[in-house]
Amino acid sequence: MKRALTFATFFIHFGFTFSQSMATGIVYHDANENGKKDGKEKGIAKIPVSNGIDVVLTDENGKYQLPISNDNIIFIIKPSGYKTRCNESNLPQFYHIHKPAGSPTNFQYKGVAATDKLPKSIDFGLIVQSEPTDFTTLIFGDPQPYDMKQMEYFEKGIVNEVANIKNVPFGISLGDLVGDNLDLHQPYISVVRKVGIPWYNVMGNHDMNYEAVEDSLSDETFESNFGPANYAFNYANVHFIILDDILYPDPRDKKGYWGGFRKSQLDFIANDLKHVDKSKLVVLAYHIPLQFGNEEFNLQDRQKFFDLLKDYPHVLTLCAHTHLQRNDFYTIEDGWQGTKPLHEYNAGTACGDWFSGEIDSAGVPYSTMRDGTPKGYAFIQFKNNEYAIDYKVASQNPDYKMELFVPKVIPYKKRITSEVYVNFFMGNKNDKVQSRIDKGEWKDMTYADKEDPSYLADLLKWDLSDTLLTGRRGSNAVKCTHLWKRTVPSDLTIGTHTIEIQVTDYFGRVYTEERSFNVIENIKGK
Repeated sequence: MKRALTFATFFIHFGFTFSQSMATGIVYHDANENGKKDGKEKGIAKIPVSNGIDVVLTDENGKYQLPISNDNIIFIIKPSGYKTRCNESNLPQFYHIHKPAGSPTNFQYKGVAATDKLPKSIDFGLIVQSEPTDFTTLIFGDPQPYDMKQMEYFEKGIVNEVANIKNVPFGISLGDLVGDNLDLHQPYISVVRKVGIPWYNVMGNHDMNYEAVEDSLSDETFESNFGPANYAFNYANVHFIILDDILYPDPRDKKGYWGGFRKSQLDFIANDLKHVDKSKLVVLAYHIPLQFGNEEFNLQDRQKFFDLLKDYPHVLTLCAHTHLQRNDFYTIEDGWQGTKPLHEYNAGTACGDWFSGEIDSAGVPYSTMRDGTPKGYAFIQFKNNEYAIDYKVASQNPDYKMELFVPKVIPYKKRITSEVYVNFFMGNKNDKVQSRIDKGEWKDMTYADKEDPSYLADLLKWDLSDTLLTGRRGSNAVKCTHLWKRTVPSDLTIGTHTIEIQVTDYFGRVYTEERSFNVIENIKGK
């Protein structure tokens, strides 16, 4: 009898422990959109739910079960044709935080408060919505305000331009939402709310808790404000995966950070992709680009990342971080085994060159980036499993796609060393860039691996001015990855001439621009 009682006691205790280590719930059709499962609302089958590592599908009644720890976020992976409710700040509410002990209390910035005991049922409501396969998303690279004045720059210079935007179902910020002061997360949320659409956020290295002694704790404040740092969702025929690719502290020396992924993150990607049809376009958004060498990104992690995606024929990756704009294409030489090169779009930033430069008429710094790309934001147009990216320069006409550097005056019949340069902001070295003078023959321009002379000229204004200019001098120039050049002919007639530029980009789109210059007779005796 005693042995039986002991066994029963053990069984009851084991059963209790087991039930507390599993999260269960229902994914249901929230027909009345009140965020609660009402009696007549039915569960939805085959919906992915995750604990950040494992991914399971709901059964025929919409039920799921997942193992859970004492530091976990359970979240739904939104399927196509549905939406989740948003809070008053337009942040999608697709997750449940379970942290009975809360975040570490010694952090400078508040994390997650201690949560109640695990609910008996963690339910997620889905609302039916139309999702055409032809749609557009809005992308912000690094808003990164360091104080409320810079937050005002972000609002006036970027957000006000897209406030209450139409025909864009959601947007994404690619990390560095703020600049180290995590108390600015809430003001950032309030500003982005003005865009008027659901907004997803990537964690950046300036959004971390620097007191963290292990990487899994570096996102505590981010989690309290935005939810999980690693998650996924679907829209139409596109599957989005959002990732924190910052290892902090750097596992090599416990100082600073390193680009890469924890094993648990790679496991999440693998488990998530098991439920993604290979006909879909897979878009992965993270902060630090993969293009860096081993010093700034763990190349072993990059290879594991590549290996997980190699069987998916339609893949696009998005990042920011560099405060430059570039398009990189990974091939077999880089370890990519896919059927076509992997495109990584390193987006230009909303803060440009950290809000530097002269102040414009709206009271906002021009903040051109070090490669000559003006600050701005991007639109990605999706059509089924294909895409095209369009960069919009802030406060400029949408047709402003390139900056031309053309000598204003050229001497008649004299050999000159002047050159014409074209900075095509969304370009890469494989684009076709041509020019012609006075409607003559189109000729290919030469790719130029150097600094943008237009940006260099702007810096010289600061260095040569006898008075202090408004704003702050920009960062020193770096080589531009989307710059082309040509020489100026020395046999042009005296008078005004026109040079035209024609660019055919990676997506097959054609853009043109033109500029006039003068050929004048030499000063007598010269």
